[in-house]
Amino acid sequence: MNFLPKEINDYSERYTQKEDDVLYQLHRETHQKILQPRMLSGHLQGQILSMFSKMMCPEAILEIGTYTGYSAICMARGLAKGGELHTIDVNEEIEDFAKGFFKKAGLQKCIKTYVGDALTIIPGINKKWDMVFVDADKENYVNYYHLVFDAVKEGGLIIFDNVLWSGKVTKSIHPKDVETKTLVELANLLEEDSRVEQVLLPIRDGLFMVRKK
Repeated sequence: MNFLPKEINDYSERYTQKEDDVLYQLHRETHQKILQPRMLSGHLQGQILSMFSKMMCPEAILEIGTYTGYSAICMARGLAKGGELHTIDVNEEIEDFAKGFFKKAGLQKCIKTYVGDALTIIPGINKKWDMVFVDADKENYVNYYHLVFDAVKEGGLIIFDNVLWSGKVTKSIHPKDVETKTLVELANLLEEDSRVEQVLLPIRDGLFMVRKK
């Protein structure tokens, strides 16, 4: 869901750095072959993630939620020489699809993929993160925050996707709607956490950008 009027969103995309052939093909084939293509980060958000990464020149990025690899490619392009992006997804059926595009982008050597439960995989990765991008099961966003926080470097970023959740976070929440409740819980947690500074960007379905002090 985009919260900007379509004409404003279209204008923004028109004057944003264009997708290269690899990202264009990835976007196209995801919509042709993969279920729930709206999960793709897409052009505008992908370029924002790429810009953040290129400004930081990170040595280590953690991504929770690979999907078809669009956001991973965008962020990996900003890695420092010898840097790595570690990306985790629960769906093994699309792992080969994503890996194919990592290879087409020439990034297969710096992107490490994992399949399974991120909550159990992350503690086994011995890294200090410059940047963490969370775009997975919303009901675990608070758990992911607590899990990765100590491993994020001072000045590092944690970015959460879909935090506006099609506007549901602004409305009365059904008691059984765990995902929306967790997103609001995360927002309140970040507001009260003196260890970070944060901004919620109303881009697509909402990006929470959190900087560790």
